[in-house]
Amino acid sequence: MKLHNLAPAEGYKKAGKRIGRGQGSGRGGTSTRGHKGHQSRSGHSYRPWFEGGQMPLQRRLPKFGFNNIFRVEYSAVNLDVLQTLVETHGVSEISLETLREKGIISGSKTKVKILGRGELNKSLKVTAHKFSATAKAAIEAAGGSAIEISE
Repeated sequence: MKLHNLAPAEGYKKAGKRIGRGQGSGRGGTSTRGHKGHQSRSGHSYRPWFEGGQMPLQRRLPKFGFNNIFRVEYSAVNLDVLQTLVETHGVSEISLETLREKGIISGSKTKVKILGRGELNKSLKVTAHKFSATAKAAIEAAGGSAIEISE
């Protein structure tokens, strides 16, 4: 037998405190709520973030930073990833649909930027939203073409 196995006997039910049933009960008068104040009133409650009058956490922490709502984020795909696609799947044309099918990018609204890490050995027709200068040069040096989508 362990502590987590302990339970009251069957049929056992402890009666709750009977509050506000007169002075003779020992719990009459203020009904264990004390005198005056917020907690003595009916319907009292505290906001979940209330800290008893202490300066709340959200006001103690410093505020900094800025979120640009017009920022455009791109998923980065490097040349070595395109090279592995060519080697494993024998692809000669790479578009957004190809990248989604192969699981390299996710989401229908994802914008893609091709970056220049790695080498490309085969000529490819690559379609993406943006290209880095080194990636574009490497694709064209391999005899392929880099086509930018304007969306």
